[in-house]
Amino acid sequence: MTESSFRTRITDLFGIRHPLLLGGMHHLGESGIVAAVVNAGAMGFITARSFDGVDALRSDLRRCRALTDGRPFGVNLTLSRRPGANKDVAAWIQAALAEGVRHFESAGSSPEGLVEAIHDGGGILIHKCPSVRHALSAERLGVDAIALVGMEEGGHPGDNQLSAFLNGAFALEQIRIPLVIGGGIGNGRQIAAALALGADGVVMGSRFMVASEIIAHDALKQRIVASDAGCSTAILASLGDTWRVLVNDAAREVQRMEAGGARHHADFGDLILSSRTRQRVYQDGDVEGGIVSLGPAGGFADGIVPAAEIVERLMRDAASAARMFAGRFDWAAPGHVFPA
Repeated sequence: MTESSFRTRITDLFGIRHPLLLGGMHHLGESGIVAAVVNAGAMGFITARSFDGVDALRSDLRRCRALTDGRPFGVNLTLSRRPGANKDVAAWIQAALAEGVRHFESAGSSPEGLVEAIHDGGGILIHKCPSVRHALSAERLGVDAIALVGMEEGGHPGDNQLSAFLNGAFALEQIRIPLVIGGGIGNGRQIAAALALGADGVVMGSRFMVASEIIAHDALKQRIVASDAGCSTAILASLGDTWRVLVNDAAREVQRMEAGGARHHADFGDLILSSRTRQRVYQDGDVEGGIVSLGPAGGFADGIVPAAEIVERLMRDAASAARMFAGRFDWAAPGHVFPA
């Protein structure tokens, strides 16, 4: 088996070589990293919410098209539950379609209202959600694929308490459209395991935080490289808004405030604002000064390298794991007894 032999419904749907998706990354998911992942044979999604206006998004879409030499790439539509926060979503979709984008990832709230607009424009939509219940609802709404995440996902995994693989195992009994799983996935063995489970691929984010193309300060990348499986923690669960993040001073302060009774987002001031993280952490390199979305898969990072190198290693290790598994048993041998 070679790294290019993992053909699934997801590779067919997106026209990619590897069953690997780089999900949306707030303030980081822009043309540089997305193009690098796409050029390596996977799929990536530019995060529309990261941009200060539709014109800025449109400019980055054009840059990505140039960087990929016309290869297809995607746009992430993260939907917020806060009043008025989704006023630009329709404009994002129209701008993306006008620039030739046909692959979309939605996350957050229900994708109702997105499906028709995207399909009418000739696009396809994969919806990312935290539970089988939400996945079944999205399937009924007509999305083309599901990305199901476990509690290990960096960012907002919802109130789900199931791991990625347990969540996936339940979903595969019920979901009929293409399905990828995500959360805590950071090496090739896990990709092979996801495919063996029956998933069509994986969605990742944290493992790519150290890619050289990521527009974050090297101090953050070095912090992640030096970390291990204990690199992340959960905050804001007491508000019903669980957020898995890098263990740092900012996260510990949020946890201290929660323990002291803070129960509204406003109680935390600018401590949990993405604008603070963008300035203090991503730009200035103060790794303690803001909240950084990160899952335990960040612990697999062992160097700041180009995204293409990360993809190549992941898929090489996945192929090696698949060969190792297949070679452990002679499935065709007469009288073979399957392991209990």
